[in-house]
Amino acid sequence: MKKLLYLLVFVYGFGFAQGTVKVDLRNPNATLYTHIYFLIPDSYDVAKASVPIRGLPKKEANEKAIKIKAVLDGMGLVIDFTSVPTSANYLDTVLVSSQRIEKLLHRYAPFPIRLPGIYVEKIGTRWYYSKKTIEQIDTIYDRLFPSQLVWIGQKFPIFFKATILGVLIWQPIAFVLLIIVTVLLFYILRPIVLFLLKKNVKLFERKRSYQSFEILHELTRPIVFVILVRFIQIIFPSLQLLNLNSFVIIGLKVAETIFWVMIVLTFIKLFVSLYNDINKDSRSRLDRQLAPIVNKFINGIIVLLGFFKILTLFGVNPTTVLAGASIGGIALAFAAQDSVKNLIGTLNIFLDKPFHIGDWVVIGGIEGTVEYVGIRSTRVRAADTSIFQIPNSKVSEMEINNKGLRLYRRYQTDLGIRYDTPPELIEAFVQGIRKIIIEHPDTRSESFNVEFTGFGESSLEIMVNIFFKKLDWGDEQSSRHRLHISIVKLAAALGVEFAFPSSTLMIEQMPGKESLAVKYNTDKKFIDSKIESVLEEFKEVDHTVDPNASSLPE
Repeated sequence: MKKLLYLLVFVYGFGFAQGTVKVDLRNPNATLYTHIYFLIPDSYDVAKASVPIRGLPKKEANEKAIKIKAVLDGMGLVIDFTSVPTSANYLDTVLVSSQRIEKLLHRYAPFPIRLPGIYVEKIGTRWYYSKKTIEQIDTIYDRLFPSQLVWIGQKFPIFFKATILGVLIWQPIAFVLLIIVTVLLFYILRPIVLFLLKKNVKLFERKRSYQSFEILHELTRPIVFVILVRFIQIIFPSLQLLNLNSFVIIGLKVAETIFWVMIVLTFIKLFVSLYNDINKDSRSRLDRQLAPIVNKFINGIIVLLGFFKILTLFGVNPTTVLAGASIGGIALAFAAQDSVKNLIGTLNIFLDKPFHIGDWVVIGGIEGTVEYVGIRSTRVRAADTSIFQIPNSKVSEMEINNKGLRLYRRYQTDLGIRYDTPPELIEAFVQGIRKIIIEHPDTRSESFNVEFTGFGESSLEIMVNIFFKKLDWGDEQSSRHRLHISIVKLAAALGVEFAFPSSTLMIEQMPGKESLAVKYNTDKKFIDSKIESVLEEFKEVDHTVDPNASSLPE
């Protein structure tokens, strides 16, 4: 009940105050209120409203006062008098910081961001609209209300100038017509803009063979929307729908900002597509991976700038926005140190290029194929098809063995044969393996080693060191298979036996028993014939690898 009583007293006092409003120029609040109050229909008195206009004849001052009010209404700007200073000695700080003026002045701009050219200043002991405002108001008014539209409005028949519920009949009609014309323009402009975009891309495409027209369809829509928003911004203030202006104008500004962000993002997408088409035959798959990462990074910056622009449309000071962004950025950097490290690691990877997408690498004990390099981590698929996500900050610091850059696949093994193998068969076995390697189509015949290298605990050791030409893991396994089978056949043909870890107690001669010693055939003709037969069989067998056969990496 007490609150209701206070409300009644406030309403009565406010109404009484309105009835006793007088011309007052003692401070910015009083001057602006005098101008606006005496141009309201219920208290209309243009002579009193033009008092804040100084140094002009009465008639011209009246015109200036009306134009200032029309500009504010046309742009949907409503003065919040609760925030307008009431101090007679107010010193401006907003305009000074935005216009880089060092000296503080007694002046006040109600809309320093959206309409900085309209402001009041102190002259003597009173506050008037500034000389600069008086000089600029005609230009601002003509830009906001094109003379052609004003002339059309003046030529409306008397019927359309009648009012219903305080609204001129021509205003809702013009509003509906504006909507219809805007829709028609959309369908007219869209194919025209698409045609022009395709024309420009074709001119650029003469030197390159790529197709990116699909993205142009995405680009066409926001460009047309920007054109239509600009068209509405030109026409709408002339409708003088004061109750809607403040919402519509702000909405149009926000929409225009969003459409511009969409245009820039789509242009970036188009450039990335063109870049990928140009470099589609490039060997560096990591370079192609860089494009989407840079795309995401730039997209984030564009969206952030668009967000800041929208904040300024709602009256937030750009300096405040930048200061807040700087402080927030520092706080975010401290809170996300690992993310910053990973980002720096990503840059190092793309600068140093230690591997490419698809390379077989060993990174800190993790072995597999590089599938993806992102902003935060690198994805490696192991031989068992499992996925490892390694932070890029660690990748840039680890030792990387890039097996994908090998020219050949090296293969080394040791063959152990029995200790009782005769020297002639050892030499023949070694020579036979050498000939097999030379005849093998997948090995480097000019670079290999097959040597009797030493004496093991239970065998004579023959080292086989070769290089396979094919780098694919599956092809290498097929090549090994063919080599191994040939060596086994050669050993069987020569009578050479492979040893295995064992301890043998041999009694050379027992009374009435045959010797247990292995008997070897060391006849040279026999040995040569067996080697030749194995080689002929090796040459005749077709071990072609099926290209469609699936294989897992090592």
